[in-house]
Amino acid sequence: MAAEIQTPPLRDLQETTPDPSNNLTFIKNISIPLKASPLPIRANVYIPLSSSSSSSSPSAKYPVLVTYGPYGKDIPYSTFHHGSFGEVNPEHRSKYSAWETPDPVYWCREGYVVVRADERGLGQSPGLLDTMSRGTSECFFDVVEWCAEQSWSSGKVGLLGISYYAGSQWRVAARRPKGLAAIIPWEGMSDYYRDRCRHGGIYSNKFINIWWTRQVLTNQYGRAGRSKIEFPPDGPGARGQEETIEGDLPEDVLVANRRDQTQDNEANRFRDDEYYASKEFRLEDIEVPVLSVANWGGILLHLRGNVLGYTHAGSKLKYLRFITGRHDLPFYYSEEVEIQKSFLNAFLKGQDTVGWSEPGRVAPVTVTLRKGNLGFNDAEKEKAYAKREESAWPIPRTQYTNFFLTPDLGLAREKQSGASEKVGYRALGTLDNPQLVQFTSQPFEKETEITGHIVAYLNVSSVPESGETETDIDLFLTLRHLDAAGKEIFYTGTAGDPVPLCKGWLRVSNRKVHDENPKHRPWLPHREYLSTDILPVNAGEVYGVEVELWPTNVVVDLGNKIVLEVSSGDTQGSGIFQHNSETDRPPAKFAGQNYIHFGAGLDNYITLPVIPVE
Repeated sequence: MAAEIQTPPLRDLQETTPDPSNNLTFIKNISIPLKASPLPIRANVYIPLSSSSSSSSPSAKYPVLVTYGPYGKDIPYSTFHHGSFGEVNPEHRSKYSAWETPDPVYWCREGYVVVRADERGLGQSPGLLDTMSRGTSECFFDVVEWCAEQSWSSGKVGLLGISYYAGSQWRVAARRPKGLAAIIPWEGMSDYYRDRCRHGGIYSNKFINIWWTRQVLTNQYGRAGRSKIEFPPDGPGARGQEETIEGDLPEDVLVANRRDQTQDNEANRFRDDEYYASKEFRLEDIEVPVLSVANWGGILLHLRGNVLGYTHAGSKLKYLRFITGRHDLPFYYSEEVEIQKSFLNAFLKGQDTVGWSEPGRVAPVTVTLRKGNLGFNDAEKEKAYAKREESAWPIPRTQYTNFFLTPDLGLAREKQSGASEKVGYRALGTLDNPQLVQFTSQPFEKETEITGHIVAYLNVSSVPESGETETDIDLFLTLRHLDAAGKEIFYTGTAGDPVPLCKGWLRVSNRKVHDENPKHRPWLPHREYLSTDILPVNAGEVYGVEVELWPTNVVVDLGNKIVLEVSSGDTQGSGIFQHNSETDRPPAKFAGQNYIHFGAGLDNYITLPVIPVE
């Protein structure tokens, strides 16, 4: 592990600027001390102006909303992702807006202080760059406690933000900092290994490479010329950061003072590797009220984490809300902000007009129902999706229903019997060259809702090209929805791209299920992904496996069909979340022919969570 950097003497460039036109006082580059380091975390603070003066009242105290992350407290949203900023609800667009964070002008007007901190080793915060680690989370802990103790603070701190600014909330809340009163992780993964890095044990490298290069590495503390860095305008990127207060650092020092996610994730494969083990925490340790907001379209990054974060959080008051739409915009929709505000007011101001603080007053689960073909990436059309409140997750009345794969590529309601057969497809498919088979149901005879967790049971084997006896198989599963004419219905993905219902993955050598673990369920097999769990995969041998698909929702209309796609690599809907590392998937081990086997004792089926009509 690299030691923290040695910076030139730290400079104090804190600036305080009253901004009456936006009803706030802006404090830039305030230094927050850390308990375990002489190096500070630097933050921007936005304090509401008192109604009677052009400066913040020294006696006024406000609850505090904190974000802590890697994307640069000083980079305007309009610079970080210009196209997205132009589509944000105008009520949440200001010169202080930043990517994936609450807008200070709006929230100061609502009586909150906003603190936006640069994560350790990034922006203006010196130190070791080690995103999503225990060490940087401990710094976040100190930031929360500092915010609770300031003269302008009521002592109540809330966390609100999207994606990275959501995932970090789970980790710091589990450490229980003083003053933390409520969290709203909005589309934020909770399991670093399973949700983000290694889907079913397979390295999700492409997104991590893009994210690290465009959004993180360019913003490292001490990086030379970062104010001039530019990217193509068609996506997020840390463009236009201010130069480091203390000046530039040599390249060898920059390298020594960062843990590179692209290198570390490729070099480590298992949860008991020190790299992954060091990032573990217990969701059960979270005690504060939680509003976990999951997006049905986040089928390759955050969705699973929001659902299981809610499921396992130890909080007595916790809520799960499912939404649709693009990753960047729904957070700012007026109706969603009203939900955020009422939740935060309840726990940070003691103003509960809804009943969040009274067990049973607010339904624990709110589901958005994806019915009909509304197209994708159209926020106005998606407002037609109905919402329904539920008493628990998974929905208690769920009927787990098996659909059996057949050798003629069907999905049948009844178990099929017959002679031994197998269906094959080439291994090591890619998004540009997919290798797959699809199993299609008969037209549904009545409208059917599918909402919840999905698991597939397959009997698989591999014949490698190399002639080696030891091989491996990567399974990529996709659930698709066809209309009555056989055309696929797509839904809004993370970047506004067309996506199917859901996906799931498994590396067959990681097939061991820990059914003795309390988290194991028939509809959600529990895997530990430990180095000691690895099982052999020998050429030509048939292995029965359970594959977790991420949760989903759809209302299948009369005459429509469901398709289970089994492939050996990424297929349509993967977007930038691809698994194409040759280091992780070497042809010598994975190339060849994969098979699904049928016959006596070889049932292949997918279990869908069907919700009966009330």
